[in-house]
Amino acid sequence: MLSRNFRLQRVGNLEWLQRNYNFSHIAFFIDELIVLDVTRGVRDTLAFCETLKSLAAGCFVPITAGGGVRTIDHARQLLRSGADKIAVNTPLFERPEFVRELVAEFGQQCIVGSVDLKRNREGGYQIFIESGSQSLGDEPASALSWLTQEWVGEVYLNSIDQDGTGQGYDLAMLNQLPSRCSVPVILAGGVGNGTHLAKGFADPRVDAVATAHLFNFVGNGLECARESLVKQGASLAVWPTLVDLGLKPNG
Repeated sequence: MLSRNFRLQRVGNLEWLQRNYNFSHIAFFIDELIVLDVTRGVRDTLAFCETLKSLAAGCFVPITAGGGVRTIDHARQLLRSGADKIAVNTPLFERPEFVRELVAEFGQQCIVGSVDLKRNREGGYQIFIESGSQSLGDEPASALSWLTQEWVGEVYLNSIDQDGTGQGYDLAMLNQLPSRCSVPVILAGGVGNGTHLAKGFADPRVDAVATAHLFNFVGNGLECARESLVKQGASLAVWPTLVDLGLKPNG
């Protein structure tokens, strides 16, 4: 599933993904894969874990997985299914004691704080939880301040307004971050081309950029975007592909 402004649209299933993407090849053009269970309503954790295992089998980059994580056992299931990190959203603000438990159990570096922001009518921002269905109402700057200083190992900062639009990042929402952010920030929401990625990288507050659009809809968009970023001087790892090594990709 893919979303636009957090409204879901189907793009395929696991068979479609495996048929159209060879992860042993595509992994050369990403540094991390983020997989979120965006099911509305009751989630099938076992089915999601089986999907995660299949994805992890052909992907050598780290995987962050999440969506509806509310127990230590759920997080452990995801890690045993191939995830390297756990993404949490709603518990960051509604059950902070649970996030402390996750950090104590798995380490701060294993926990990614997923924060969804949306502009309000006054031009400010609000944090939304529960897959973007509930607003916390308050300005997010104070929440992001304590979150980035004490809790998670990374922050995945996503714009609900730009999500799925392909119109570029909402760079202004980075102003909600504390002036001295002590954890890496992954910027998400709005990428439609490699130029958008470059603009995200150009902001010193951004440590990594994310895209679903280039992955799902633009053929070799990830490959082309990464090559373009490397040529522009972006500090990205460059690996020889299977073709470069004279090997034939599977699939």
